[in-house]
Amino acid sequence: MKIAVIGAGIIGVTTAWELARDGHEVTVFERRIAAAEEGSFANTGILAPGYTAPWAAPGMPFKILRHLLLRHAPVHFSLPLSGSDLAWMWKSWRACASDTYLRNRQSLLGLARYSHTRLHELAAELEFEFDRSQGLLVLLRSEHDHALLRHGLQLLRDQGHAHRELKPEEARAIEPALNPDTAFHSALHLPDDEAGNCRQFALLLKNAALARGVQFAFGATVERLTPGQGMDVQLAGEPQPRRFDAAVLCAGADSARLLRPLGMKIPLAAVYGYSVSATVREPLNAPRSAVMDERYKVAIARLGNRVRVGGGAELGGRPERQRKDALQTLYKVLHDWFPGAAVLSSGVQTWKGARPMLPDGPPLLGASGIPGLWLNCGHGDSGWALGCGSARALADLVAGRPPELALDGFGIERLQT
Repeated sequence: MKIAVIGAGIIGVTTAWELARDGHEVTVFERRIAAAEEGSFANTGILAPGYTAPWAAPGMPFKILRHLLLRHAPVHFSLPLSGSDLAWMWKSWRACASDTYLRNRQSLLGLARYSHTRLHELAAELEFEFDRSQGLLVLLRSEHDHALLRHGLQLLRDQGHAHRELKPEEARAIEPALNPDTAFHSALHLPDDEAGNCRQFALLLKNAALARGVQFAFGATVERLTPGQGMDVQLAGEPQPRRFDAAVLCAGADSARLLRPLGMKIPLAAVYGYSVSATVREPLNAPRSAVMDERYKVAIARLGNRVRVGGGAELGGRPERQRKDALQTLYKVLHDWFPGAAVLSSGVQTWKGARPMLPDGPPLLGASGIPGLWLNCGHGDSGWALGCGSARALADLVAGRPPELALDGFGIERLQT
C-alpha cells in the first residue's frame, strides 16, 4: 500500500521503518526541518520497562496538591490553563482509581518490554551505534518514598521483571560517584533497564528508512486529512491534496487538531518536560548509567561524554517559555547526587519539549474507526520506551496480522465510554 505517516519523531520514524520493512510505499510528512526535533530531541533517554507507568495513579491528585507547596515540585501548572486543560485534569483524576491504574500499568509494562526487545533487535540488525548505558538505579530518599513504591514492586515481581532492593552502601557500589554527603533510605536497581540517546537512534533509523525507499518531506505541515477512496493529505501551500491508500497519525500533540475535523475529539494534552545536557567534567564523578530520584521525578543519565538531567511535568503555559524553577530543580538534583560531574559554566543545553499525553496514560494504538486512518500517538513521556514496539504492532495491524503483543487497553474505544 501507499501509506502516509504524519510526524517524524521517534514514533513516526519507527512506524515508517516497520511499514517499509513490510513492503509498503511510505512517505513521512514532518512540519519541522529535520526528524526528532520536538519531543524526541532531548528527552531523558530512559528506557525502563520496569519503571513505565501511567501518570494517573492512586493518590496522585493529593500528591499534586502537596507539590504545589514545594519549592522543587515535580509538577507545575502554568497559567493560563485552558478549558481543555481543566477537562483533561478531571479525566486524569477519574483514571486514578486503583483498578484502572493497575490495568493501565500492566498494559504499559507489557508494551514497554516488547518495545525494548524490538529496539535491541533493530540496533543489532542494523548495527547502530548510539550513546547508551546499562542499568537504572532508583534512589529513595526516605521510608515514605519507599512505601510509595511498594505497589510497583509487587507488579515487577508478578511480571518477573529483574530488580533488586538495595541498601545505600550497595547502591553506592553500583554508582560509586554518588555524593557521600547526600543520605538516602534505600534504592531499587533494575539491571535490564537502560538509558539511550533517543534522537541519535531516530536519526540513524531515518537514514536506514531512506535507504529502504521511505520518502521524508520536511517543512511540510499537514492541514487536514480527508477520507474517501483511501486518505487525502492536504499540505499547507499546495493546491491539491496528495492521495494515499492509508495514513498513520504520529503527530504528537498536533494529532488532536487533525482529528477534530473528522469528528474525533481526543483528550490529548501537551505535558511539558525539561532537560539539561552538559559535557562530563570528570568521568569518575559522573554516573555510570541512569539514576532516578524518586522524590523529584528527575533522571540523571550518562549518554556518551554527556550527562543529561531531565524531568518535570508542566501543564499549561506556552511552549517557548522555560520555567526557571523547573530548571533549578534539575540542577539541584544533579548537585545532590553528582556534584562536579558536568561542566556547567559553558556549553549547557537546556530544553523544554511537549509530551502528548492522554489522561489515563496508555497511547492510542490501532484503527481509528475511520477507514484508512490509523493511530499511533499519545505516548506521553514514554515515547522512547514504547516507540519500537508500538510501530511493530501497528504495522502488523495494517497488514491484517495479529500483533505479537495483545493490544487490549490501547484502542480509541476506551475514550468513548
